Amino acid sequence: MSLFLIVALPFLGALLPGLMNQAGRQTCFLATFLVTLLAALGLATHIPAVLSGEVVTARLDWLPALGMNVNLFLDPLGLMFAGLILGIGLLIIAYGRFYLSRDDNMGEFFTYLLLFQGAMVGIVLSDNILMMLIFWELTSLSSFLLIGFWKHLPAGRQGARMALTVTGMGGLALIGGMLILGNIVGSYDLTVILDNRDVIQSSPLYVPALLLILLGCFTKSAQFPFHFWLPHAMAAPTPVSAYLHSATMVKAGIFLMARLWPVLSGSDWWFWLVSGAGLLTMLIGAVIALFKNDLKALLAFSTVSHLGLITFLLGTGSAFGAMAAVFHILNHAAFKAALFMTAGIVDHEAHTRDMRRLGGLRKLMPITFAIGTLAALAMAGIPLFNGFISKEMMLEEATHVVLLDLPWLVPAVATLAALFSAAYSFRFIVHTFFGPVRDDYPAKPHDPPSGMWISPALLIIPVVGLGVAPFLAEPFVKIVTGAVIGTAAEVPDYHLAIWHGVTTALIMSVIAVLGGAILLALFSPLSRAWEAAPRPEAKTLFDGVVGGAVALARGITHGLHNGAFTRYAGIMIVTVVALAGHAWFTGTAGPATREILPLNFAALISWGLLIVAAISLVLFHRNRLIALILMGIVGVVVSIGFNYFSAPDLALTQISVEVVTIILLLLALNFLPNRTPSESSVSRRLRDGVIAIVGGLGSGALIYTMLVRDFVQPSISQYHLENSYVGGGGDNVVNVILVDFRGFDTFGEIIVLGIAALVIYALTETLLSSSVRRRLLNRGYEERRAGDAHPLMMVVLTRVILPVILMVGVYIFLRGHNEPGGGFIAGLVVAIGVVMQYMASGFAWADARQRYPYHTIIGAGVLVAGLTGIGAWFFGYPFLTSSFGYFRIPPMQEFELASALGFDLGVFLAVVGAVMLSLESFSRLARRQGDAPSEHAMDIDPSRDEPEGTH
Repeated sequence: MSLFLIVALPFLGALLPGLMNQAGRQTCFLATFLVTLLAALGLATHIPAVLSGEVVTARLDWLPALGMNVNLFLDPLGLMFAGLILGIGLLIIAYGRFYLSRDDNMGEFFTYLLLFQGAMVGIVLSDNILMMLIFWELTSLSSFLLIGFWKHLPAGRQGARMALTVTGMGGLALIGGMLILGNIVGSYDLTVILDNRDVIQSSPLYVPALLLILLGCFTKSAQFPFHFWLPHAMAAPTPVSAYLHSATMVKAGIFLMARLWPVLSGSDWWFWLVSGAGLLTMLIGAVIALFKNDLKALLAFSTVSHLGLITFLLGTGSAFGAMAAVFHILNHAAFKAALFMTAGIVDHEAHTRDMRRLGGLRKLMPITFAIGTLAALAMAGIPLFNGFISKEMMLEEATHVVLLDLPWLVPAVATLAALFSAAYSFRFIVHTFFGPVRDDYPAKPHDPPSGMWISPALLIIPVVGLGVAPFLAEPFVKIVTGAVIGTAAEVPDYHLAIWHGVTTALIMSVIAVLGGAILLALFSPLSRAWEAAPRPEAKTLFDGVVGGAVALARGITHGLHNGAFTRYAGIMIVTVVALAGHAWFTGTAGPATREILPLNFAALISWGLLIVAAISLVLFHRNRLIALILMGIVGVVVSIGFNYFSAPDLALTQISVEVVTIILLLLALNFLPNRTPSESSVSRRLRDGVIAIVGGLGSGALIYTMLVRDFVQPSISQYHLENSYVGGGGDNVVNVILVDFRGFDTFGEIIVLGIAALVIYALTETLLSSSVRRRLLNRGYEERRAGDAHPLMMVVLTRVILPVILMVGVYIFLRGHNEPGGGFIAGLVVAIGVVMQYMASGFAWADARQRYPYHTIIGAGVLVAGLTGIGAWFFGYPFLTSSFGYFRIPPMQEFELASALGFDLGVFLAVVGAVMLSLESFSRLARRQGDAPSEHAMDIDPSRDEPEGTH
């Protein structure tokens, strides 16, 4: 099976549970289970090749210019993690089917679970770090949904927010670190990065990249000081906790450290940061876990401790440490998933997870007791269970690590952490299952149906099997270790066995087990001392930090974003002028290389009109009508300027936009007072005036500097001029740029234009259907359509001129590829013609004859443009690649036809629809009361113009 399909299956399958939710719980379960099983079977087909030393790859170039390709690869490390994700995922899905109550939305739960599963599989199989980052963030988002699945629980919502905040912050750091790493190597492909250890570690950017990447790994894998979010995630349903804590989310950071081990390890920075954080986390998590009374809380902090153990082993930088880490990843996934599911069974049947209310369950729940006890003994590191061997390897590695020139320090801390680990494991067993049977359980405990205990029971097989016969896992562990360290030749010649003789590690292990038993015996006084001792509360600290950050952000936001446009404009202009001034005074513009063009009378007059209009606009801006007229003068002068500088396309566009916008602004300003009240003090206006003058002088100086100097680099315009006809089949360079060279930009622009029109329409609907409508009616507005008496001459003239305008629009549209014109200008021209009908005959008359909704016209334009671009795919070309040819249809002459014409048609439709929808929205607001008796008060017999079907 293709690696693409293995990654895609969970995402595609996520659609099924939601769609099948009405079909029943069993159907949702089967759909989810089969999707995961199919992905697991697909992964299994590659096992022989991977174990024989082959790396399975799948490549798809997506955005090669940005280095973003959909590249996947499967090596032994990816195989191990993907196997854990899908294998334990199958057991979690089966367990969740029986764990969730009938009140829980199973379709929603399994949808989130499959999304999370797909994101995790994507992380471990990605060969492109940019794609890996996308999957990384998807795990944060999907885990947020899973942790907060029980929305009615405040703890669930809090845990979800905390997990998203911490891992999201780390994800942002990871993005920066990965981008730096890719920049150092010159490639974002992981396989290329892994082959450039010397380049990376010799780079001055190695340390910043390492710090950012480790921040992402530490937050995801709950390493100190970011360990506090993981225990709060236990508010999620137990299937989620079992999945997150054993094989998926928290292992993502571990996986990335293991994946990048060949290029990042070996330096002092790596050793101190990774091994130090791992050692602290291992000890702190174990100590806290012992004193937790909630079963899931105990297991959550034990997960923190064991993640610290694995991190410590990876941080030592030795091949033996990497081998021990690989083996413990396998062991921890098995016993921790079984333990969480056991805790869920106890909670499900006894209706409590508080060990102070439990005890005596050994007789009432014998199957659960057997599963939980075996898994807890493995977690404690007792011989004949898988956890014992990897714990021994950790202790052995600790004896060879020296910190602060103290050879005893690391072994002592490791032994102490193992001691507390044994203590909380023993407590899990004794305080839950041993002791007398109580008569005050919240519910009568008993073993659940087989559907709930079969999943943890299956996990006990590797827990015991690898503990008794660890040599069975040795070949696979060594193959994966070779993938971690980068070469199989350096894999330690170490054999996984129960007995290695009386070693220092064995003595440390015996001390840990005996010490754990003593701690359990002294638990009551130790617990009282723990409760009485002052200590920082992670949740309180987190809430304080978040609250402070929110208050700071709110203060900055309210100070800058207060709704005053003058403030926004002032801040922007001052910033731009300051940066430009710095660049000017620290750079070198060089001497002028061009002569100033001679000034003629027409240009001087136009410039004078522009200056006078701009100054007058500042002086008379409080009168809306005068301000609008002055804006129109500015627009017309700019259009003349475009034409003067041989840019007729821009001139046509500008003048067309001016006509349309003036009409729309007239309608919009109709809702404002005729004169705007003075809102600024004299001092503020002086300040704004100074900013405006400085900004204007700066812009003028920049323009002058550019006009009298030649570009050092050749202008891209030369490329467009040379390739406009050859590549796009058109002599009109501007139009070819819009529909071909920069077609993607234009496509986005018409979408934005359509969205803007739809937003105006939506706001109008809101105004007319809310309490604001009453205020409009109080001002004299009413629901019925306007009924103005319209001048006969204007009515007749617009009816006659409309066909002419439409013909001109078609002409401008068709000639646009070779002469000034195109879809955008043609759309504006046609919109002006239609607007004239509204102005002459009234909104009601024109709207009654509108056959197609403007929403549809906008959608049709975007659809036509998109389909034109997609058409290039069928010929093996990128999206929006155009083609052209010459055709002859007798008796016509030979003519050129370009595929870009279809794209231009989409632009035309989108422009017409957006302008007219905006006009319609404003017009509906502007229906005034008492203007005329009815829409038929025209000087023409309206019966001749009634649309069909109105009588």
